[in-house]
Amino acid sequence: MKRLFTLPAFAAVLVLGGCIPSIGPEKEEVIQENEDVEQETVLIPEVQLNEQYYRTLLPFKKSATRGLIVNQVYSKYDIEEVEEGLLRLSAKHFDPNDHFFQEGQFIDEKTAIHWLSRSSKFDDGLNPPINDKMTPQEISEKAPVYLAHIVEQNYYVKTGDKKVGLAGISIGLAMNSVYYQRDAAEAKIPDKTIEQQGMKMAETIVQRMRKLDGVGDVPITVGLFKQQSRNSIVPGTYFAQAYVDKGKDKPNGWKEVKEKFVLLPASSDVDNYRDVNERFEKVKQDINDYFPGFISVVGTAFYSDNNLESIKINVPIQFYGKNEVVALTQYMTSLIMKYYPKTEVEVSITSGNGPESLITKNAGDEEPSIHIYSY
Repeated sequence: MKRLFTLPAFAAVLVLGGCIPSIGPEKEEVIQENEDVEQETVLIPEVQLNEQYYRTLLPFKKSATRGLIVNQVYSKYDIEEVEEGLLRLSAKHFDPNDHFFQEGQFIDEKTAIHWLSRSSKFDDGLNPPINDKMTPQEISEKAPVYLAHIVEQNYYVKTGDKKVGLAGISIGLAMNSVYYQRDAAEAKIPDKTIEQQGMKMAETIVQRMRKLDGVGDVPITVGLFKQQSRNSIVPGTYFAQAYVDKGKDKPNGWKEVKEKFVLLPASSDVDNYRDVNERFEKVKQDINDYFPGFISVVGTAFYSDNNLESIKINVPIQFYGKNEVVALTQYMTSLIMKYYPKTEVEVSITSGNGPESLITKNAGDEEPSIHIYSY
């Protein structure tokens, strides 16, 4: 197992950033109130990492549908992003500064399995029915599996002295962009079809959610997520969202979500991402000038509303010694400060032994934080 060490400053390069806020009590004990559900005592952590992250009610409760995602969502990148992306959508309606997070507790495993099934298997299945007479091609053309997974997130606020109550629910629908059948060719699903099917299913799910014990009349946010193909190395994104007002059972209109992940160096759509691609190529060239022959740098840029929000860079190396890792980490830090002074950046330097070092910088930070791993 590797241990994590935070490096001291190396000249002007390795200066640590991101101080931990002042900490008072570690946690606050409150009563969690849900409509039609038995009250229980939960804890609210005192520390909020930053304004983007919700504080999570403790003890941590896993969603009943968590285990299903591995079987339904093809890419490990999508598994992470379908949850993280829904957190971003939720923050637009449920302020992280005064709302507390809990994984979804209202859709149980049996209900999720039924909803994700075909209606020919369970009456409440949301995916289209099939029969034994249909050929694989007919299934691909007329009845592919559209809905792959359902993510539920719950949000609470303080309702009085030492009490918290349910204030909102977010639902993410992971939609297939490619349908795979055993012993049959894969079939791409048109974007328009994904959108139409997703919106239709979302309305049905909201109506069903209103009937579940404990949900009540709280607002519900719904997001539609387009997952990528099995071999994709960048995650999919949410492409549409809707807000369901308190007590309503239908979305109050749909809005486009403009998010995109771009693989760097970009092999296509260069004109749209010319600036970020050129800077990334300069980073690669600078590294190879001083550490030639064994470094292959790849990255992923995240755009929201056509604005560059963050970049993740992976630097795989052959491990020759700790001094080399430190030297490369120092140099990568200087490149981040040079080429991405106002951008959120995460750099992972890895070898066959696992992670070697981590460099992180928030968008507003002047200097990155650096960590060196040690066995």
